[in-house]
Amino acid sequence: MALQDTKQDLSLADIDHVEGKELGTVDHDEYVGQFAEQEAHEETPWQALKSHPWSSVWVVYGIGIIIACSFDNNAGGNVISIPRFRQDYGSPFDGNYVLPAQWQSAYSGGPAASSVFGTFGGSYISDKIGRKWTMAICYVLLFAGITVEVISHNQSNPNAVFFAGKLINGFAIGGLLATALTYIGEIAPLALRGILLALSAIAFTVGGIIITLIINSFGTLNSEWAYKSCFVAQYGVTGIVAAFWIFMPESPTWLLSRGRDQHAARALKRMGHSQVQGEKAIATIKLTLERARAETAGVTYLDCFKKSNLRRTIIASMPLSIQAFCGVFWVAGFSTYYMQLAGYSTAMSFKLGIVQQVISMVGNLCACVLIERVGRRALTLWGIVALTILLMVTGGLACVGTPSANKGTVALILFYCWLYNVTIGATAYVALAEIGTSRLRAKTASIAIGVQGCFSCMWNFVLPYLFNPDQANLGAKTAFIFGGFSIFCCVYLYFYHPETKGRSYQELDELFAKGVPARQFASYVTDAQTEAIQVKQRVQDGELSL
Repeated sequence: MALQDTKQDLSLADIDHVEGKELGTVDHDEYVGQFAEQEAHEETPWQALKSHPWSSVWVVYGIGIIIACSFDNNAGGNVISIPRFRQDYGSPFDGNYVLPAQWQSAYSGGPAASSVFGTFGGSYISDKIGRKWTMAICYVLLFAGITVEVISHNQSNPNAVFFAGKLINGFAIGGLLATALTYIGEIAPLALRGILLALSAIAFTVGGIIITLIINSFGTLNSEWAYKSCFVAQYGVTGIVAAFWIFMPESPTWLLSRGRDQHAARALKRMGHSQVQGEKAIATIKLTLERARAETAGVTYLDCFKKSNLRRTIIASMPLSIQAFCGVFWVAGFSTYYMQLAGYSTAMSFKLGIVQQVISMVGNLCACVLIERVGRRALTLWGIVALTILLMVTGGLACVGTPSANKGTVALILFYCWLYNVTIGATAYVALAEIGTSRLRAKTASIAIGVQGCFSCMWNFVLPYLFNPDQANLGAKTAFIFGGFSIFCCVYLYFYHPETKGRSYQELDELFAKGVPARQFASYVTDAQTEAIQVKQRVQDGELSL
């Protein structure tokens, strides 16, 4: 019997016996789950898109949320490159205006710190009330934070008021990102999961492109609208995404974890699943949840650090943490300002900022193709090796110090943006969504984002003192620091980062429970695979009645 034939006919009601033995409810669901899981393994990305178009649409909505978060984050962070902002919020220095390092650190480090609390808070709330209503709370906080940013210029202490708005936004963005990434990981079809999660990384560059276009258009104005235009635009971008929230279906995985089977069936129907597809999806999710529940009963955050979950938490967290140590916060936060220090005019630095964001997006698009062909592990490992070399060369050119060498560092920074987004810029979010076990996925995601937020907070406080011309004035020599850290990251990735391409969540649960070494993940044949293949073979041989 061909796979295509069985796909249309198998439902929960259709399976009545295996080899003449009546199936109980547990066996009944388990066999359907195993059969559906094997079907998912054999689907190509194009088949998955045709089978689950609306699931893919709602994954794209989740990616839209990330775009809004990226835009909001960039809108408040890139304003230091606008001369009028430095004039209104900074102080004179050497014939120009410089934002004091302590406020620059506060603007970048404060939101990073509040985002840590947001990720943990968002994860806790989303497990209690669901992914959808957690997002609604975050939207309200985002609009409040934007409003505080907009009115900050007219206050007696504009830096303090602007900082307060950034804190509120940081908390909301942390909660919204953790919830959106969890939601994407839970509803993405298996064959499309890597591609769609790689698109999550593209979302960060799309938000950056939009804000750099706005800065390029208004940043040279000699009025408060040079920077206030960025803040006001946040209402529009966030508002567009929030407007579709009312139509968003709740995560079926969360609903089933709460025993709300009928609600899960309705959610799957809204995602375009037929009744048969919905029954298979429910059986697969239940199978994964039951096996995860056996190891993680009575889940708390402490459970993320017990048994095989400790290893999973570390592996899910490390790629995002490596992002913090391979220099992306320096490149993303200071590149436009550095271009001005390297000799480019303000207008040209804004144009190069647009080029930088476009190059980053092209890198993410390349990652969407490579991530399923090359694999997560290889793309991450060899990407960091290449970034390490690039950072060292950038620092070396900065030591030369000539005008041409300084402009050479700008060219390398642009190449860094492409290479970063082809590799760990995309794969880190795939690992975040794939590695955690089902019942701990939201908590694992919040821990991973929270750990990255801690490192981000540290760097955002430290970097202005290392980089600014009125402080250590390292400029592009800062690349040496991140190149040194990246060497250690390469060693970790080689020994401990596994390949998860093509693995279902059930298979990943088994691989981690058995303690399979990271370098054997790609070749190891799991019991779940063997059982699923056997069930499908029984269907084809007629042993399992349809």
